[in-house]
Amino acid sequence: MPKIIFEKIIKADRKKVFEITTNYENFQKILPRYYPSIRTISIRGNVSVVEEHLRIGGKELVMMVKHVIDEPISHEIFIIGGDAKGTHITFRYEHVPNATKLIIEVDWKLRGVIKLNAFFGKNNILKEYSKIIDEFALIAEC
Repeated sequence: MPKIIFEKIIKADRKKVFEITTNYENFQKILPRYYPSIRTISIRGNVSVVEEHLRIGGKELVMMVKHVIDEPISHEIFIIGGDAKGTHITFRYEHVPNATKLIIEVDWKLRGVIKLNAFFGKNNILKEYSKIIDEFALIAEC
């Protein structure tokens, strides 16, 4: 899949948006529809390795994920094992008047049936991922 970049203006303070979107340990509680399971494997400074189950595009992806957090500027996600191994996602947080501009770069690396579904438009992964970001935005704006 091609690398995509999308932007979202969230009517909330950058610190709040950053805290909500980087608190992966809380994803299972705030977005259980998308994250049925999260298990932290290790944390060293600003780098964490986490086992994540992500429901997207009608499938459940099981992944080993490395989170690299540079507060409050960026959050990089490297999928180092599992169904989407090689995927790289970068969140950048920019302060704009009365809001936060969230810039997301996604380079999905999908395999097997999931790749075919994404390629042919059935259960579009990018649209589904955009819905997850919209839900994070709603939580931050409350």
